[in-house]
Amino acid sequence: MLEDAPDILVVGEASDGAEAIRLAQELRPRLIVMDCALPGMSGLIATRRILEMHPQIAILMLSMHSEDTWVRQALDAGARGYILKNAVDLELVTAIRRVAAGETVLDPQLSRPAVLKGERDYGLTVRELEILQLIVDGKSNKEIAAQLDLSVNTVAVHRANIMDALGIHKTAELVVYAIRNGLVNLP
Repeated sequence: MLEDAPDILVVGEASDGAEAIRLAQELRPRLIVMDCALPGMSGLIATRRILEMHPQIAILMLSMHSEDTWVRQALDAGARGYILKNAVDLELVTAIRRVAAGETVLDPQLSRPAVLKGERDYGLTVRELEILQLIVDGKSNKEIAAQLDLSVNTVAVHRANIMDALGIHKTAELVVYAIRNGLVNLP
């Protein structure tokens, strides 16, 4: 659908977050339309990593998630827009043009969300979101440490910080909260 717009040139497509980062590095596009829920590394984490390397790239988040937590996390990650996948083709093209022009665009069905109750003013960090996803996936501190190349103690500190930030004291409650509030991707 984007290829029908004469002023938009699609230079690449990624199937997961790691590939999105690689293609952003290789192709250096002006704008990326990023899906929040990519397999492996989420679009939110990929967005942060891309913008750490290339802050001039504009990112428009395209998502099926309308929950405030997803919108807030996308904007906090540096996305300049957030539009829902159910948007009409014309709305997506318009959103791309507006973000490319330097505007911040939110789907009309959304508004800039407030911080979740119990969270710190700035929400969870990228690393905490990564660890939270792995906790929800059922990984132990030792498995998380091995996967992220961290010490088990560092993972335990992150887990404690996540629970403290959300005002939760048990792992089962943390998993339920993360799922209910759209903080993680489910397979």
